[in-house]
Order: sequence, then C-alpha cells, then structure tokens
Amino acid sequence: MVRSKGLLTSIFICAMWAVLILIPDVAICSTETAGAHHGVDIGRVLPVWTVIPFVGILLSIALCPLLVPHFWHNHFGKVSAFWAVLFAVPFVYVYHGTAVYEILHIYLIDYIPFIILLWGLFTVAGGIVVGGSIKGTPIVNTIMLLIGTILASWVGTTGAAMVMIRPVLRANKNRIKKVHVICFFIFLVANVGGSLTPLGDPPLFLGFLHNVPFFWVTKGILPHMMLTAVILLSLFFVVDTFYYRKEKDELKKIGPLEKEPIRIQGIFNFIFLGGIIGLVLMSGYLKAGHYSAVGVHMEWQNTFRDIGIIIMGVLSLFLTPKKLREENEFSWFPIMEVAKLFAGIFMTIIPCLAILKAGMHGAMSGLIEVVKEPFHYFWVAGGLSSFLDNAPTYLTFFNLALGKLGMSEAGVPAALAAGTATANPVFISYLTAISAGSVFMGANTYIGNAPNFMVKSIAEEAGINMPSFFGYMFKFSIPILIPIFIVVTFVFF
Repeated sequence: MVRSKGLLTSIFICAMWAVLILIPDVAICSTETAGAHHGVDIGRVLPVWTVIPFVGILLSIALCPLLVPHFWHNHFGKVSAFWAVLFAVPFVYVYHGTAVYEILHIYLIDYIPFIILLWGLFTVAGGIVVGGSIKGTPIVNTIMLLIGTILASWVGTTGAAMVMIRPVLRANKNRIKKVHVICFFIFLVANVGGSLTPLGDPPLFLGFLHNVPFFWVTKGILPHMMLTAVILLSLFFVVDTFYYRKEKDELKKIGPLEKEPIRIQGIFNFIFLGGIIGLVLMSGYLKAGHYSAVGVHMEWQNTFRDIGIIIMGVLSLFLTPKKLREENEFSWFPIMEVAKLFAGIFMTIIPCLAILKAGMHGAMSGLIEVVKEPFHYFWVAGGLSSFLDNAPTYLTFFNLALGKLGMSEAGVPAALAAGTATANPVFISYLTAISAGSVFMGANTYIGNAPNFMVKSIAEEAGINMPSFFGYMFKFSIPILIPIFIVVTFVFF
C-alpha cells in the first residue's frame, strides 16, 4: 500500500512535468493576454485587503482544529481549496492573463518543487530506522537535538527533521510530558540549525543563487546561531529535567527497557538522501539553459533536479523492505496534509508577496520605509518570514538593501569579503540580519518553515497532543523565542 501510493504520486508528478514541458506558450491564452504580465506590476495596484483569503486560511488552520476537529480532520483539503478559489476567481476575472501567469508562476516555480523536495526527503527518511533501547532522558534528548541541529545545515532543515523526528519520538514513547520536546525540536532542528550553509534553508540557498558566496553564511551567521542554539539547548535541558524528575515514579512503574544495541537500518537510504542534497546543490551551480512552459520561464537544471528527486524517492520506496517503514509507523498522511494546506497557502500568498516585492510602490510602503537599521531588517524580515514564504521575503529585503546602498548583485561577493578594501560593512550587517531573521524566525509559527508542519503532523500521528496554531505561539514560541531574539538583537544588531 505504501509503495503503490508513493509510486502513483511519482507517476502523477512526472506526467505533469512532461505535459508542461510539451505545452506551447500559447496554450493558456491569446498572445495579448499571455504577455499581459509584462505590462502590469500587480504588486503596485493590489490593495491590502486582497490578503484576506491568506488571513482566512491561517485562521482556519489555527481555529478549526480547536472548534470543529472532526470536520477539519476530514475536510481540511476542501477548506484550503475554498480560500484558494475565493482569491483566484476574482483575481483572474479582474487581471486576466496577468493573474493566470502569476498563479502558474507560483505553482511551477515555487509550489511544485517545494512539494517534490518535501516528498523526496519524507520518503527517503521514512526508510531509515534508528532502533535499539534509546531512553528519552534529558541528556539523551539534548544530544539528539544537538545532532539534529548540526545535521540541519548540511542536509537541510527538512532532511534533518525527517531523519531525526522518529528516533526522538521512539525514545520518548513512554514519557508523559513530551510536547515540549517536539516544540524545541521544531525550534532547533527545523529552523535555527539550518542557518550555516545555503543547503540548510531555502532563503540562504536563494542568496547563494544571487551571488552570496557559499561559505559566507557559515562565517557570518555562526556566532548568532551558536548563541541562539546554546540558549535553546540549555533551556531545553532544564525544562526536560524538570518534567523528567516529576515523571520518575510513573516511569519506574513501566519498568526498565529491554536493552538492545543501538542500530541503524535502511542505511542505504543515506545514499538517496545524499543524492537529493547533491541534486539541490547541482541546481545552483549548473546552467543548463531555459525553456518556457505555459508562458512561464523555467530552468532546465531545476527540472532535472525535481525529476532526480522523484527518482531518488521511488528507488527508496522499492528498495526499502516494507517492515522498516512499518517499524517507523510510516504513512502518507503528513505529506498529504502539508501538500493540501500549502496548495491553498501558495495561492493566497500571491498578493502578499507581490505587494511586498513592490516595495515603496506597493500598499506596504509604510512598512518598507521604516526598515533602515540592521535590527529593523532582522525583525521585519523575520516577522514576515514567520507567516509568509521566507525565501521570497529574504529576496525582497536582500534587494531592498542593495537598492539603498546603490549596489548590484555583481558586487555582492566583493562587498562581503570582510577585511578587504572592497568590503561593505553596512551591507554585511544588513545581510547578516536578513539571513538570521529569515531562518531563525521561521520557528515562530507552524507555517514559518516547511518542516514545522510536517513534524507537528508526524507527532500527532504518534499520539502526541500538539498545541494548536495559536497554542504553539502563545505557549512556546513567543515566551521562549522572542526573549532570545531580543538578546540576539542587543548582542549583534
């Protein structure tokens, strides 16, 4: 069943790509409307109220699981589609070819590659089983979070989260209080840990594609990441120790775990995991030309990457013994939930990103205008990344910083070369703030970064009663993360 569903998904995605590549530009509309997007900058004309469907889908994710849990569990895909259609229909009616282009663009360039990458990492990581008698003591839990945090910068926050979440869940199976373990896991492994290389998180990879040197991030963000991670790990150890001591009597009743050596099964899946990371890196270096699919400019290297990731996932499905996925309690529900909800989010996010991209010429010009100091970039880029896609948010403020300093992308490597005559300390401070804010503050909400929602869904499937959207914010991210980010602001920005 697992293999057949995964194979059907892969066949569907491959067929979709093949159709898109073969369809000529004129397929969606007349010549005039197909080219309409070249003459209209929707970010300059869309009013702020066009973000209402986006707010609606966020409120649905936040409130429906609390108010109508049974309805939400069975119909969340329909709710997501409702908000998407509510925006798309009037958008297309008013802006015609421009709207069609914007919708196709965000799905082809952003959503489909996003889901393919998540699906590939989810599928491959689901075949890796870390077994043995791992007991979720405070020391063991802290070490596992540390390993995941280090891993995140090299295999991506999604890759690290998918590899580490099941061992963490298995180690804490008998713990009574474990919601805090998952929330700190989201903070560290799914977000903060991915800040040291462009492989770690999408906004940093986008910076790499726009001339930011690969290892500049490692040197530039390392102090900020280490301070944040050390505070979080220390705080986690204290909190986990407090709960563990309170649970000790209950845990004794369960009795000691049967001692088994720690073992890793399905280890060949690390080859496929490495293949996915290699394909992502390849798409940043290789320049294989471009083509047009239904009027949207596409890069061949990105298409090769996506098809390669699908192949890695399919190979993992067929070569991993069924019993390993059963031992991992693997199911397709988490990736299906993310795919359906984010399909609606990506549609309704179009006006938010367009207005933001318009900068001083858009409806959010007042917000853009106040961004002047490094700490402004840290908090505004980070705050928006908590709710919007952090990759285009990063790029918006990256371009804003370039524009304010009269720089071009070609001059970025020289401007970031600290200690040289061409170095630009102001730009360095701006970019450091944008990078740290975009990555760190993705942990503020479940939708701030892709693996957040995936981790939540996997934890709930394992029987953990995770907090609601607002519950996560008011019980965990705001009281824990915001004070830490204030400390980071005073120390560095």
